[in-house]
Amino acid sequence: MSDYLIGDIQGCFDALQLLLKKAKFSTDKDRLFFLGDVVNRGAQSLATLRFIKDLGDNAKMLLGNHDFHLLACAFGSRTPSNKDTFNDILDAKDSAKLVDFLRQQPLVIEHQNTLLVHAGIPPIWDKSTLLTQTATVEKHLQGNQTGIFIDDMYDNQPYTWTDDLSEMDACRYTINACMRMRFCQADGTLEFKEKMGIETAPKGFKAWFLHKNRLLEKTDIFFGHWSTLADITQPHIYPMDKGCAWGGALSMIRLEDKQVFLVDC
Repeated sequence: MSDYLIGDIQGCFDALQLLLKKAKFSTDKDRLFFLGDVVNRGAQSLATLRFIKDLGDNAKMLLGNHDFHLLACAFGSRTPSNKDTFNDILDAKDSAKLVDFLRQQPLVIEHQNTLLVHAGIPPIWDKSTLLTQTATVEKHLQGNQTGIFIDDMYDNQPYTWTDDLSEMDACRYTINACMRMRFCQADGTLEFKEKMGIETAPKGFKAWFLHKNRLLEKTDIFFGHWSTLADITQPHIYPMDKGCAWGGALSMIRLEDKQVFLVDC
């Protein structure tokens, strides 16, 4: 049995199939872990989400910001823009089942002493804090007031984490950190404007994984979201988004030996 971790697919279903074929993935013995943003921007969001759902126990996925945006549109908190390409999901006969499947997915996965997250983990968080805060978000997403909860989550504030935040503020910070973060300050203060490489960090900010004394610096962390990262050699850090939806590549790593598989998009 092999475990494979896959970067942002964003509806690029054909590239996903080529990648699985290249790695000789077998549903009889292998498992797939999707690092979020499985939908949107690409042309085949419906086929991608159906495929992941139908894999059953052979696959696990976590939520990325585009997946969260789909949930917001499905529950009426947001309206799809002209750039969104997941209307095929919203219009599908099995839309309700697909949306329910999506809202059951976690923000983080702990697997074999590794952590999987879509965007990043604040440098001041240990594993216990991460798992506690994401579990609270998941409880609300899976509850009976999902739409109301999501509607309250669309805000950049609070930018900074403190232990005395209200539950909703803590959930908002958690979503923004785990799904959207690229740069932050050493105290976990978030920044959302810059989207290019680590050299574009605003004054006082660094890529979240470059801060000294980061509490999880000795834990292997696999993440997506940041397609403009290049030549990252930070120990225990594995960026997996290679910009498939933007003409880059779709990437997958085999956990046991860290072998990387790529297909051009």
